[in-house]
Amino acid sequence: MLDAIEREAARLRAAAEAKPLRLPVNRRVDETHRAITDDGLSVWFTIQVSPHSRIQEAIFERPDRVPSDEECRRWLGLLIVGAEATEAPGLPGAMTRRFEAFEHSPEREAPIA
Repeated sequence: MLDAIEREAARLRAAAEAKPLRLPVNRRVDETHRAITDDGLSVWFTIQVSPHSRIQEAIFERPDRVPSDEECRRWLGLLIVGAEATEAPGLPGAMTRRFEAFEHSPEREAPIA
């Protein structure tokens, strides 16, 4: 049986796959890409696509403290599939952590002039 985090992660992945953001024009994220745990952790997951790349992005946020490494790792293992996630630099004092995984398709990129 799946636990609550696994169920929510599966729901977020399905929402992101069903409604990826089209770059550079579509940057609006709706609530289907967000989950809030019983202990107050907000988790956002999106997939952003362009003609030659795909970005999986997970954002973790708490109102009272920075999300821990352990809780971020648990979600990341379920959300970001097929790529290595790296943490993006954050603002000092922020209660948010952002992780990204980039996938490039060089065969679809424009040639360098």
